[in-house]
Amino acid sequence: MAIEIKAPSFPESVADGTISKWHKQPGEAVKRDELLVDIETDKVVLEVLAEADGVLASIVKGEGETVLSNELIATLDAGATASAAPAAAAAPAAGAPAQAAAPAAAAGDEDSIAAPAARKLAEENAINLASVKGTGKDGRITKEDVVAAVEAKKSAPAAAPAAKPAAAPAAPVFAAGDRVEKRVPMTRVRATVAKRLVEAQSNMAMLTTFNEVDMTEVMALRSKYKDLFEKSHNGVRLGFMSFFVKAATEALKRYPAVNASIDGTDIVYHGYADVGVAVSSDRGLVVPVLRNAEHMSLAEIEGGIAAFGKKARDGKLSMEEMIGGTFTITNGGTFGSMMSTPIVNPPQAAILGMHNILQRPMAINGQVVIRPMMYLALSYDHRLIDGKEAVTFLVTIKNLLEDPARLLLDI
Repeated sequence: MAIEIKAPSFPESVADGTISKWHKQPGEAVKRDELLVDIETDKVVLEVLAEADGVLASIVKGEGETVLSNELIATLDAGATASAAPAAAAAPAAGAPAQAAAPAAAAGDEDSIAAPAARKLAEENAINLASVKGTGKDGRITKEDVVAAVEAKKSAPAAAPAAKPAAAPAAPVFAAGDRVEKRVPMTRVRATVAKRLVEAQSNMAMLTTFNEVDMTEVMALRSKYKDLFEKSHNGVRLGFMSFFVKAATEALKRYPAVNASIDGTDIVYHGYADVGVAVSSDRGLVVPVLRNAEHMSLAEIEGGIAAFGKKARDGKLSMEEMIGGTFTITNGGTFGSMMSTPIVNPPQAAILGMHNILQRPMAINGQVVIRPMMYLALSYDHRLIDGKEAVTFLVTIKNLLEDPARLLLDI
């Protein structure tokens, strides 16, 4: 029984996808729920699984092709066995010359499909003759065919690990003195990020304000309770990000315009805080969203971020986890950044940038003391948020972090 394999249903915000990698080829046996193909969208990589045991009969959309929501991409012959598929493929079409089937009939005889010189060259370069298309008489593989396969193998980019589908191509390594270039296509995610960032700077009155926060109290609290916290919350570690998310959601309650967005000539105020947390992955920076973060505890925030990080590394983030968000936090300090101006992610109105914590001399009560300091940056859409509102929002976060008891007392 033939089964149509279709692309998943994409949400309204995702117009289409791109076939990233086929894990099965026509004629290969598949098991129910076995991975058939990865489809890369603007946000995540979606996996399409087999609906039944059988044989992949045909591929309608090849790698690199664009697919729409629920579009036919392949067919599966349910209940068939792999041995039946090649035989069917080898059978000549009605009216076709009889010799067209000859190469397939002789496929089991190595001497009949490849010349001796071709076989030797293939062995030396670890080329599977079954993957080489012969151009000789009756499809016989010549030495020139193998040479072409060797060159194609050398020029082909290394395949990404199966556990991390659609990873961004690794930066090429060149020998000293080389004057060569290597051109690789952008991943769909990278191309979309580039487009959206340019649009944000072109269509938004974006401005950045800075402040600094003394991390002494937060670091002391974390140092004192991190072991007990981890033990009490089933291995969830206490980091700094949960304090920032908690402080940000409290500040968003006080300054709702920072949590709003512009839709045409309307301002949309959100009665919830869906906080996007930027996470680094092999595919680039992704921003999964903590839903209703204003109601989450520190442990729930840390657990959610840890789960997102693992999913991002494994390429398992779902579309639902990437859509939406009313405010974003990004932590460049993880990579040693001291100061930056993050770019707002439309249609959001603001983004908070965290940076590296450095021991610096500070004047406190007339004395110079060494304190762990972090620069904070708030980039915002000046069409919606006034300078005073942006500055006081950032000062609120600073005050909450320098006296974290306020987070518990809601003051």
